Amino acid sequence: MKIGFIGIELEEGKVKFNDKNLNALEKKDKPKKVTPFFAEFVQDKSDLHEELAQVDAIIIPQESILDLLILDIEKLEIRLERAENEVEQKLLQTALDKLEEEIPLCDAGFNPEDETIILSAAPFSLKPVIQINGDEESDDLIDQVLQKTGYMFFYTTGPSESHAWLVKKGSDIITCAAKIHSDLARGFIKGDVVDFDDYLECHNFNECKSKGIARVVDRDYVVQANEIIEIRFNV
Repeated sequence: MKIGFIGIELEEGKVKFNDKNLNALEKKDKPKKVTPFFAEFVQDKSDLHEELAQVDAIIIPQESILDLLILDIEKLEIRLERAENEVEQKLLQTALDKLEEEIPLCDAGFNPEDETIILSAAPFSLKPVIQINGDEESDDLIDQVLQKTGYMFFYTTGPSESHAWLVKKGSDIITCAAKIHSDLARGFIKGDVVDFDDYLECHNFNECKSKGIARVVDRDYVVQANEIIEIRFNV
């Protein structure tokens, strides 16, 4: 995940997220390998703001939000002049009104269909925008970005590796299996799922199964945040 930032002091590059859940799994399972989540911070430093076009979310001081919205106003005004479709014209004008009210487009309540039309103008604030006050630690910023973008973690863990996996909230277990390895999704049979806190109370995943704490789920199961999963598969 790439996170753009404007007007704040941060180092560019990849930053390891200090995941308390993963730390707990490492302490419990003592795996040979631990794989955390890394976010990449990208500073906006070009006149054309090319960096912002490539990121998944934008962090900006609250007092500087107007600078970002002015860039979007200019983009939408140019697009509005060229728009021939009445539906697009009305939607772009509504978006402009929101920007003039100092509301980022991501917070303006547009539905996905409307957002697709507005994207023709390539506005920056349609991406998730996180406004901050004062200095904040990287971990806090990453956590805010994950909340704003609708992402969550699930985990796989055991003696060989504890791994944090990032997926969109609402992802089914097939999507999560594919995140781990395409073979797991292709040959999916069943999934075993344990709540994070329940897992910490057991010696290992097998004990979760023997105690009936692990739930056997089908391919349409929607994985919840922080769950521990195992995939039964055959290819």
